[in-house]
Amino acid sequence: MAIRDDLKKTLVEAAKARDQVLLDTIRAVQSAIRYKEIDKKGELTDTEVFSVIQTLSKQRRESVDQYTKGGRTDLATQETRELEILQKMLPAQASVEEVEAAVKKAIVDVGAKGPQDMGKVMKPVLAALAGKVDGKIVSELVKKLLS
Repeated sequence: MAIRDDLKKTLVEAAKARDQVLLDTIRAVQSAIRYKEIDKKGELTDTEVFSVIQTLSKQRRESVDQYTKGGRTDLATQETRELEILQKMLPAQASVEEVEAAVKKAIVDVGAKGPQDMGKVMKPVLAALAGKVDGKIVSELVKKLLS
């Protein structure tokens, strides 16, 4: 559970540095992890923790878009800062080439013929690249390659 230790250490450092945005972001991550553990009725693995952080990142991205459209640059700036913090917690993201290679391999492995097989392709790709890629990117690439 190295990620948990990193979170605790970062929380203490943020408190000492009086970095309120970092402190709030770490607390939000820890809270989301606790909620997920309650749902699971057990401790999360590092991969599951990365999945939680990925979900929080996606929420922040959507919030930035909404705040920007609504003309609330102050809130968009704060959400952007939180998004940057969350991105640093995630493992290095897979490159476009890596994702494309994984998608092509999955298409061959499952014998996908067209767009109706999208779900069959998505599952192994997301499992192989867990925490390293956004599902939206994979989805767009699978649609493109199956069309």
